[in-house]
Amino acid sequence: MAEKALVWLLRISAVVPLTALVPAVMPFAWMQDIHRSLGMGELPGGPIVGYLTRSLSAMYAMHGALLCFVSWNVRRFLPLVKCLAVLAVIFGIGMCLLDLLVGMPLPWTVSEGPFIVVLGGVMLWLAGRMQDG
Repeated sequence: MAEKALVWLLRISAVVPLTALVPAVMPFAWMQDIHRSLGMGELPGGPIVGYLTRSLSAMYAMHGALLCFVSWNVRRFLPLVKCLAVLAVIFGIGMCLLDLLVGMPLPWTVSEGPFIVVLGGVMLWLAGRMQDG
């Protein structure tokens, strides 16, 4: 039971980061429109902004691909799954703090970091149940 749930949790949680492949290649003008429509003002231009937005999006997509890959053999990759789960909890806490520090919109702040923390916690719990069972 825990193994099947973990497999599906990994696969479902891979979908969102995989969609980050789109902004990695979308025109910068689209990014500016999205930024403005979120009420965050003008997205500054310049090489560093373009580099950071695209490389971070590509890294999220790479993370999604990794989650998908390990989901095909969770028993073999159980130590990696546990590591990814712990990192998700730590990352989620960090994102909560970062979102607060930089003044991200409240709906963004309450949905991003806490969701990642819970997701990592559930992954870790399911991985532990697999080991026990």
